Amino acid sequence: MTEPANFELHDLKPAVADFRREVLAGLAVSPRRIPPKFFYDAEGSQLFDAITCQPEYYPTRTEIGLLRAHGREIAERLGRQAALIELGSGSDIKIRSLLDVLRPAEYLPLDISLTHLRDSALGIARDYPQIRVRATCVDYTRQFALPPMSPEAHRVVFYPGSSVGNFEPDDVRDLLRWVAGMVGPGGRLLIGVDLKKDPARLNAAYNDAAGVTAAFNRNVLKRMVRELGAQLVIDDFVHRAFYHEALGRIEMHLQACRPTRIQVAGQIFDFAEGEGIHTENSYKYSPAQFAALAAEVGFVTEQVWCDAEQLFSVHCLRVAAGPS
Repeated sequence: MTEPANFELHDLKPAVADFRREVLAGLAVSPRRIPPKFFYDAEGSQLFDAITCQPEYYPTRTEIGLLRAHGREIAERLGRQAALIELGSGSDIKIRSLLDVLRPAEYLPLDISLTHLRDSALGIARDYPQIRVRATCVDYTRQFALPPMSPEAHRVVFYPGSSVGNFEPDDVRDLLRWVAGMVGPGGRLLIGVDLKKDPARLNAAYNDAAGVTAAFNRNVLKRMVRELGAQLVIDDFVHRAFYHEALGRIEMHLQACRPTRIQVAGQIFDFAEGEGIHTENSYKYSPAQFAALAAEVGFVTEQVWCDAEQLFSVHCLRVAAGPS
């Protein structure tokens, strides 16, 4: 099928070499770790979409409910005819809940998974022919150049899914500084932030009964085999996720259930039973905590929308001045 005239795809080719380098570096330290961005190849993205449909996993449906319920208020805050930049676009269901009310002039989705990005961005371009869709496959945690944008359009960044929780607080500050520089003084960020809550609710969300999150976690091992030629026994590792209340975060690990080893790129890493690989953190915040963190780097919180159960929040932030 011919691509629509309002569609562009820029593939900055997040490199296999980057994956190899970060895997080797992460397995060589103690505790061992692999960054969560490497979950998201084509299979991992599909698995994450399946996670969002599990009954225990409240964040996606709660955030979509907030975006739909408050879409017109959000549009008034963000302004229409913007250059709308979405970080980690993945599935398009959230942005579709806003496009009709936001009516952006341009939509620039950024995602590390090329197949997922192309499919969702193409669908939006076909369904919204009045919007210029300029998708970029990129690891947005590293430096890169955005495609040129209309100088007349003000810039707005949309960062849904509470993906900000995957970053350490100092790294959140760096990310927010980067966003502030991107949108400029007076520019806005609409960001989803998961809230602190009953640990039992959190633990259930990351340990669904169907085992989809476990498959998602272990997919990074499959990716190592597919892309890096790693030699390992996937069944030697089990999914472990728990809420660390003192640190205010969910932790996900791949834990060795017996003595085993991983061989990759000529290096061997031996694991004792019970030793693991730390694959993800997901920090949870109160609205006041996140507003204070954003204020440290020059953002003013204009409005926060929360659901009735206080499970999830969506923040509209404005850059008060140049990034600090």
